[in-house]
Amino acid sequence: MVHTLSHRVTSEAPASGQEVPPTIIAALDDGPLRGMRIEAQVLEGRPPSTVDVPADDGSTCRYCLADWAQSGPSAVYTFLYWV
Repeated sequence: MVHTLSHRVTSEAPASGQEVPPTIIAALDDGPLRGMRIEAQVLEGRPPSTVDVPADDGSTCRYCLADWAQSGPSAVYTFLYWV
């Protein structure tokens, strides 16, 4: 099953009147949320090294970059553990 963008993972919401920070599409490659694609905030021009993604059951899954060298508008992430 492939999920569409259902979550947006960010570290902070922009203050009123501020520009929305750039994002990438994080493709979750394995684990309990395999196939899901989420929007994640870019940090210092790079995809974040980890993303915490809420699951439908109320738990949270932590994913990390599958490869450090990735480019383009998306990045592949692999499952680490339940948070």
